[in-house]
Amino acid sequence: MPEQAVSRSHDIDGLMNTIGLQAKAAARPLSVASTDQKNRALLAMASAIEASKDKILQANAIDLAAGKKVGLAASFIDRLTLDETRIASVAEGIRAIAALADPVGQVIAAWDRPNGLQIERVRTPLGVIGVIYESRPNVTADAGALCLKAGNAVILRGGSDSLHSSQAIHACLVEGLKIASLPEHAIQLVPVADRAAVGALLGGLNGTVDVIVPRGGKSLVSRVQTEARVPVFAHLEGICHIYVDKSADLAMAEKIVLNAKMRRTGICGAAETLLIDKAVASTHLEPLVKVLLDAGCEVRGSEAVEKAISGVKAATEEDWRTEYLDAIISVRLVDGISGAIEHISTYSSNHTEAVIAEDGAVVERFFNEIDSAILLHNASTQFADGGEFGMGAEIGIATGKMHARGPVGVEQLTSFKYRVHGTGQIRT
Repeated sequence: MPEQAVSRSHDIDGLMNTIGLQAKAAARPLSVASTDQKNRALLAMASAIEASKDKILQANAIDLAAGKKVGLAASFIDRLTLDETRIASVAEGIRAIAALADPVGQVIAAWDRPNGLQIERVRTPLGVIGVIYESRPNVTADAGALCLKAGNAVILRGGSDSLHSSQAIHACLVEGLKIASLPEHAIQLVPVADRAAVGALLGGLNGTVDVIVPRGGKSLVSRVQTEARVPVFAHLEGICHIYVDKSADLAMAEKIVLNAKMRRTGICGAAETLLIDKAVASTHLEPLVKVLLDAGCEVRGSEAVEKAISGVKAATEEDWRTEYLDAIISVRLVDGISGAIEHISTYSSNHTEAVIAEDGAVVERFFNEIDSAILLHNASTQFADGGEFGMGAEIGIATGKMHARGPVGVEQLTSFKYRVHGTGQIRT
């Protein structure tokens, strides 16, 4: 390895280890900070973002110019772009987090033992959280505020394409921490775009990082899940399904299917596969496919669907495994709820699935037998969102089975400990 590369590697490792130690030191006072103190910091952050609107827009203009110069896709440019409305939304999102109940110290359960011991399970902060994300500079504010509310220190590593925007927002977060007399290293932003910083963070920074949360595309999340030496809260893909049962109300199904696919096609909760009970193929298939085609959605169907409806393209095996994140959907006829469960169990990424049905037994089977993080009945998959769950903002969606699952909000950014009260008991 060239001497210059070795020097750079050591510099990055040194920088990241210092950041880790500072985060660990900040986590301790943060874990016992009062709700009022945290909320004062959050409200001050929101005000600072509004007051620094012009600085944030100037920084964003630098990122946008660089992004356009290197030919970033239009979808990336849209996610990167900030304007007055989006900045106001960032500030309001922080205020919404301040309004949430503080999870730290919350008694989850309590019980008494026959020997007189009183036991409580109580929420506690996780410690230090590393958040790795792409493009969206608003994640800097969302993740910083959520972690603070849950009593955690956080190390933010945004994408290189949004570095200037994230730095401008981060300065406002630090200002809020200082106003509330909280440690300014409670929210740190990695100041370099070097990819080696990501590798160092995934290594856990010598035991100072407790959890990693990636927020971005499949390649980023895959790398994090492969290389991380600490627990990860994440989902790799959002291959979301809608099953329309023979008992479904057709008008309701049309409305839900159209919204689930086309409201926003690039989010992880967008429907990617539509399954229709073959018992109602003669009445439901054409209207459901037509409403999608008329909205400009490309439909890729199984052999029976392609033959039945003009304008449908043939689906391949790969289509059933694809998260399109675009105006494309795959459609298949299935043998009732059993067929739907079989298909979803084979191809789902365990993110979000919906059933449209009036038959309670069908809904019960769907809810009991499908093992995805979010299941919906007679509602759009686009509700797979922490804000829509009443959780305020979210740091992401998790599909793992350990600890956090579904929207990761302030409660999911805590662990718990047991408090046991005695009156002199000893164990014989």
